[in-house]
Amino acid sequence: MHLQPTLFVSHGAPSFALEPGEIGGKLGQLGRRLPRPKAVAIVSPHWTTHGVRVGAAARPSTIHDFRGFDPALYDIEYPAPGDPKRAARVAEVLEQAGWPAELDHERGLDHGAWVPLLHLFPEANVPVVPVSLPADLDADRAWALGEALAPLREGGVLVVGSGSLTHNLYEVFRGVEDSAYAAEFSAWIRAAIRDGDTERLRMALEIAPQARRAHPTLEHFWPLLVAAAAGRPEPATILDGGMRDRVLSMDAFLFGSIDAAA
Repeated sequence: MHLQPTLFVSHGAPSFALEPGEIGGKLGQLGRRLPRPKAVAIVSPHWTTHGVRVGAAARPSTIHDFRGFDPALYDIEYPAPGDPKRAARVAEVLEQAGWPAELDHERGLDHGAWVPLLHLFPEANVPVVPVSLPADLDADRAWALGEALAPLREGGVLVVGSGSLTHNLYEVFRGVEDSAYAAEFSAWIRAAIRDGDTERLRMALEIAPQARRAHPTLEHFWPLLVAAAAGRPEPATILDGGMRDRVLSMDAFLFGSIDAAA
């Protein structure tokens, strides 16, 4: 038995699947260094539900849940297997922590799941169990959801929160050139994570500079808190991902030691 680290990835726009940029290669290197997980339990803001649902399909489909992007994206398949038995274990762990969870035997992998996993595990040979993001989360409940998922690490499950460190798509589509605010917010988050200041991190959307411009809606920030809480109190490693589309920070954060997981 080993204790897997946890991971937050910024999946940015769907075009990240075709344009790995600065972070794609780093995720590939990380995937090769990680001890092979028994499965990945991934929380994506593109599957938002009332309560928590856990994907239990044996062969989850690749969901192309976007419009208006490069046609080549719609041809990409990420044929990672599911793991119905481990999905049941995920639901059990959540139930034990007070999160009633329902198994979904049809759910596939949305782009918040398969796009970053395409770079992390390009051979698609690690089973994937998607976990939905409850629609009524706030910072405290996002943190509590991560704490509820933490016991999965003892069984070799890699808990991944997939979101976006900044996520103002209005400015992306309008071609806004002012990226200073996104850099300022990202630097503040990196400092809080580097310092291990979990209270500051949990209050980020209230006190961080440019927080509401960086996140006019909140769902892409919550997976960071899920991953950080699931990995606590492990030290964090920052993977600098640079910016995409001027204002989308692609940073990733690994909570825990790869060596300790071996």
